[in-house]
Amino acid sequence: MDLSFALKNAWLVPALPFISFVIVGLLVRPISKKAAGLLATLAVFIAAFFAYKIGWDYIHLPFPADEARKAIVPWAFEWLRYQPGLSVNVGVLIDPISVLLMVVVTTVSALVHLYSIGYMHGEYGYGRFFTYLNLFTFSMLGLVVAPNIVQMYVFWELVGVSSFLLIGYYYDKPSAVAACKKAFIVTRFADLGFLIGVLILGFNGFLFFSDNTPGALETGATSPFDFLYLTSPEFLDQMVPLAGLAGMSLLTLAMLLVFMGAAGKSAMFPLHIWLPDAMEGPTPVSALIHAATMVVAGVYLVARLFPAFAASGTALLVVACVGGFTSLFAAVIGITQDDIKRVLAFSTLSQLGYMMLALGVATMASPLGYTAGMFHLFTHAFFKALLFLGAGSVIHAVHSNEIWDMGGLAKKMPITHATFLIATLAIAGIWPLAGFFSKDEILGAALDNNHPVLFGVALFVAGLTAFYMFRIYFVTFWGKPRAHGAEHAHEAPMVMWIPLVILAVLSICAGWIPVGELVKIGEAAEEHGGIRWEIAGPATVVALLGIGFAAFFYLGQDSRAAKAADLFGVVHRVVKKKFYIDEVYLFVTHRIIFNYVARPVAWFDRHIVDGAVNFSGWLTRMMGLGLRETQTGQVQTYGACFVFGALVVLLALWAK
Repeated sequence: MDLSFALKNAWLVPALPFISFVIVGLLVRPISKKAAGLLATLAVFIAAFFAYKIGWDYIHLPFPADEARKAIVPWAFEWLRYQPGLSVNVGVLIDPISVLLMVVVTTVSALVHLYSIGYMHGEYGYGRFFTYLNLFTFSMLGLVVAPNIVQMYVFWELVGVSSFLLIGYYYDKPSAVAACKKAFIVTRFADLGFLIGVLILGFNGFLFFSDNTPGALETGATSPFDFLYLTSPEFLDQMVPLAGLAGMSLLTLAMLLVFMGAAGKSAMFPLHIWLPDAMEGPTPVSALIHAATMVVAGVYLVARLFPAFAASGTALLVVACVGGFTSLFAAVIGITQDDIKRVLAFSTLSQLGYMMLALGVATMASPLGYTAGMFHLFTHAFFKALLFLGAGSVIHAVHSNEIWDMGGLAKKMPITHATFLIATLAIAGIWPLAGFFSKDEILGAALDNNHPVLFGVALFVAGLTAFYMFRIYFVTFWGKPRAHGAEHAHEAPMVMWIPLVILAVLSICAGWIPVGELVKIGEAAEEHGGIRWEIAGPATVVALLGIGFAAFFYLGQDSRAAKAADLFGVVHRVVKKKFYIDEVYLFVTHRIIFNYVARPVAWFDRHIVDGAVNFSGWLTRMMGLGLRETQTGQVQTYGACFVFGALVVLLALWAK
């Protein structure tokens, strides 16, 4: 198959942000901050152009119309060779979901870079910020195009490092320092599970791969770590019978551990606690993390290994249940939050739960949920980026994150208002915006695959989503200005509102793109049909009810909301405190782990480990002091010692 220039050189997509990261970080940033921002932005826009060209060329490759599009590896080289038959390549994997994510990541990242030129103007560390943004984009793109699980894990960790640097951008602010450490530590625990899962899959993959079993090499894989092999029927059929722990199969154990890593990155319950605090970073960072990079990496990992999850069955059910619970849990908390960015953060948690739910209800025989999950990832990236960047424009104008310091901004910031309204309607699932189509696909997948409880949860969450999103919309843009900053607010500069307009257009049009025809899995992959009004109708009614309740409580008379909060009393306080889960974690960490684990380990380290080392040093010094007394410098003393030693030797020989 002849490949175009773009497909043959797909490595340029992640390479361009990396080259810019090096050049901007080492050469340009110390000389010109403005040039650093422009060069970093230009590099990502060029990468986006290549991503679109790759997508166009891949779509037009001559694959059979009745089959899912095949994966190709147009570029790779051997990176690590452990022994014959066991090596790891670095390369680029081109298939429907990697192309989809390349387009999403480069598009959102390019617009975030452009927006940041205005938003970060005058900030200390301006050039450093763009350097980190380039690194973040490179890390996510390297993860997306990884042809094997080892390369993905390396970039997975690099994404974690990048998020640490960006969340802690304001390193002189204690809350930002605490937030970046929290994100890094929580995801490290999750990544330990991912690493163990990688080792289980890789070890067994090597055993089967080296056996050269029939069909093992027909996948086109060159290593037992390649996704083409790990998701092949040849490998999975041999993994399923193997026994693991607690009565589960080894494959189920491996996939649950892999999902642990995915749950950490995508902030699934109970590993969600780091994501709301990640709002301590600059708002463009929040847009990038929540829309196109770190948090969608977990969803992408489950999708990449979907055949292995489907072969387990149990692991896939866990994905669905965790996703469904997280979507409901986060939506309920989002109703009570007053920080505009934190509301959007819990909205992201809820929507990620939606995506996991969609993947979890799919099967290889009925894979609509797989397509729906990827479709929602695609549409969500645009309207969630728009929501965060719109919130950033509001914060930039009002100088406060609290929605109760805003109000009356619709006339003062007309472009921000219009684009934010479009994004709010999109995430609420109102026709004909993007969220309407992808959300209904998820509902349809849950219903078709006999998951009525998850369908009910997803439908209820749709109503909650409309409610809390229009809550912040009404409070922020309608009514009267509630604080000095809102009274003197003005529209954002052009470099900031141009990305808002572009994202608004994408939030309108993305739902009409035939993702179902492009993103398939399995030979019997399902396609999008028309609008299923038996699902879309109730979902739209629920969304309109959510909007209506938000208007009743927050449009005109804020006292109605206060009375409702008082009515719920303790329940409202518990929800507003996020069910005290952060406090539980702090209690377990400080009172139990620190006191009963960390302190005994520290004592053992200081007194036993260090004590043994110190004792060996002391013993050496004492022996040295004793031997020093024998060094007199007198020849007669040494002669006497020689004669005495010789006599001892002669006596020993005589006694023998």
